[in-house]
Amino acid sequence: MKDRLPIDDALPGLVDALRGSGRAVLQAPPGAGKTTRVPLAMHAAGLCKGRIVMLEPRRLAARAAAERMAATLGEPVGQTVGYRIRGEARTSATTRIEVVTEGILTRMIQSDPELSGIGAVLFDEFHERSLNADLGLALTWEVRGALRPDLMVLVMSATLDAEPVAALLDGAPVITSQGRAFPVETRWLDRPLDRTVRFEAAVASLVERAVSETDGGILVFLPGEGEIRRVEAMLRDRLPGDCTIRPLFGAMEFGAQRAAIAPAPSGRKVVLATSIAETSLTIEDIRVVVDAGRARRARFDPASGMSRLVTERVTRAEAEQRRGRAGRVAEGACYRLWAKGEEGALAAFPPAEIEAGDLTGLALELALWGSDGADLAFLTPPPAPALAEARALLHDLGALDASGRITGHGRALAALPLHPRLGHMLVVGGPQAAPLAALLADRDPLRGAPADLTLRLQALRDPRRYADDHPWPADRAAIERIGTEARRLARLAPAVADRPSDAQCAALAYPDRIGLRRAGEDPRYVLSGGKGAVVADGDALGRARLLVATDLDGDPREARIRQGAAISEAEVRELFADLIAWTDVCEWSRREGRVIARRQERMGALVLAERNWTDAPDEAVARAALEGLRRIGLPMSDPARRFRARVEFLRREGADLPDFTDEGLLERAEGWILPYLRGKRNEADLRALDLTDALRAALTWEEAQLVDRLAPGKFESPLGRAVPIDYEGEHPAIAVRLQELFGVTVHPTVGPRRHPLRITLLSPAGRPVQVTMDLPGFWASSYADVRKDMRGQYPKHPWPEDPTQAEPTLRAKPRGT
Repeated sequence: MKDRLPIDDALPGLVDALRGSGRAVLQAPPGAGKTTRVPLAMHAAGLCKGRIVMLEPRRLAARAAAERMAATLGEPVGQTVGYRIRGEARTSATTRIEVVTEGILTRMIQSDPELSGIGAVLFDEFHERSLNADLGLALTWEVRGALRPDLMVLVMSATLDAEPVAALLDGAPVITSQGRAFPVETRWLDRPLDRTVRFEAAVASLVERAVSETDGGILVFLPGEGEIRRVEAMLRDRLPGDCTIRPLFGAMEFGAQRAAIAPAPSGRKVVLATSIAETSLTIEDIRVVVDAGRARRARFDPASGMSRLVTERVTRAEAEQRRGRAGRVAEGACYRLWAKGEEGALAAFPPAEIEAGDLTGLALELALWGSDGADLAFLTPPPAPALAEARALLHDLGALDASGRITGHGRALAALPLHPRLGHMLVVGGPQAAPLAALLADRDPLRGAPADLTLRLQALRDPRRYADDHPWPADRAAIERIGTEARRLARLAPAVADRPSDAQCAALAYPDRIGLRRAGEDPRYVLSGGKGAVVADGDALGRARLLVATDLDGDPREARIRQGAAISEAEVRELFADLIAWTDVCEWSRREGRVIARRQERMGALVLAERNWTDAPDEAVARAALEGLRRIGLPMSDPARRFRARVEFLRREGADLPDFTDEGLLERAEGWILPYLRGKRNEADLRALDLTDALRAALTWEEAQLVDRLAPGKFESPLGRAVPIDYEGEHPAIAVRLQELFGVTVHPTVGPRRHPLRITLLSPAGRPVQVTMDLPGFWASSYADVRKDMRGQYPKHPWPEDPTQAEPTLRAKPRGT
């Protein structure tokens, strides 16, 4: 190898580690040369008998890596070095190093668990933590442990924390390569970006600055195609005439991608790229990186079953990876669209796809492997809620049976290069579904068009209708790419007897996203899966009574329908007759404040038809009324409130009684209140309820007796009068006329711990005179002063000197005494 790279110094140690233990983790900074040097070094050292398979996360990088290695050997691609990506293969019987994209390895393992003829598996750029890479490593490691102890496993990365990976691989040796090929100077903004400045305008200005201050090609990192197109338009008339602007993103045709990474024939090249250019890809002539500091990621919400793309700040690992692109072929510079002081606020690493992505494909692969995932070596275990949601979808698609095992239909889906939704559509819909499957698997070819999916299918079938002068011109490269893929998928599709319509094909893929327009709210829909969705105001698709939403923005409350197709009720019934059934529904209407009883013909959350349920059973009505009661709260009459307070007092005193707070009562409401809700159909009925008897029924007979004995509702005075006890305060309390307690020498108590009552002693006129929790103490001390005052105010009433010996009374003294 003519030109030395930093990785070369680490290769002898790496070869020794692999020869000794058959596994290793390689850390090498961006630009070190690991992608192209390591497989060749392993091949030259004769480390393994079989082929060396190296995984790359992207098709462009896989092609480029294979071409560079083949060129190093002075051979065309397909001899010693080849590649396999979706829809294309360049290999032969002499191929010893095979570069593949990640999904290819999964298919290789599933079809041949022994990986016959393969001696080593390399995971390049593992720090990207794609779902396929995590699954591929987990499966490969199990194959090595169970079937192929001779299989070599090497994980390579520029920015990954190596120790957890090494631990996952049973303490694999960690080999580190130091240094880049060339130094890179980092240049930050003087101050944080002004939020009033448009993002694309700020990027364009920074690119202008980089062009004026440096020499050589410039690589600009942007979140997505939209930002690339807008920055390209801004720069077109602002850069010197010798600058050529080259977009670079995943959906471009390969010829345009190759032009972006090839050397500029003259002048300077400015490449506007997504994260596709972060790893495993040397773009010729690049000396400068402009990092806009944003990354686009897919976030999956298992609660809504929807994914959405979010634009976030880059992590420190991503920023370092991008910076390394500037030092591959010469000394370079990296311009960052943020101030140096902001760097500490960046997250260390991006989330692994397994943490935030759609796990439907993973769940299908695990089922095909015969595993629930818990027994496999995942660096990050798949989150249980997202995995459960994925398995529920696969069950609905018929890919898993009731016990979670894969079905014959599921095996057919796993064999297709499609998301299981689209695979299901292709298998059930036949070749007729192929164009729609290819369309939905790709990017929207009609920029700015309304949401109607049929417009895209028209463009695919007759691109001339959507020429450059059309209001929604078709992306010609995308149309050609989608058409090619559609023809390939049509060859994979089984023949079917019935030809479903385009809308029915969409419904096959998205049975949980069939939408029924809400009454009186034209653009708003309820989806069969239970979520809400909305069509943009003015979009013609919003006039459809029924539609299928094929692309949603992922908002968990009310997702916006970005693409969809109108579907008739007849088409829905033809397709999902076995899922449509009449259901009796008795529920509380929050809007009307009453029980609504209906017989509804439903498909999931969709109500296709309904009529009144006039003979709804009392039990069903009561349960619906209970839901109303949960919403408005428990109505507490004075007697009910006092009884609840008695129970709660005893609980505070340590008695083993049920929780009588609102929360506790409502939590187990079905067990005590339903009999008292019979015939209650509206809010007025519920608010008029006296729950005293129902609350007593919430206790067992023994518990009720305990309450009556230890927390009686009334105190019986010496005159036999029942005085209500108030348990709602800090202490149980009564209010009684002082003279009525003459002769009482023991303070009255309640509760298991003999809690003294708080007694408010009243004058003959019923006014408070004294409050005591120690009646004998009051007689012995304060009573004398009270007696003086009371004799003056109420001379006709008896005020004995020794109240403990006097008879209780409510009467005045007889006349003449």
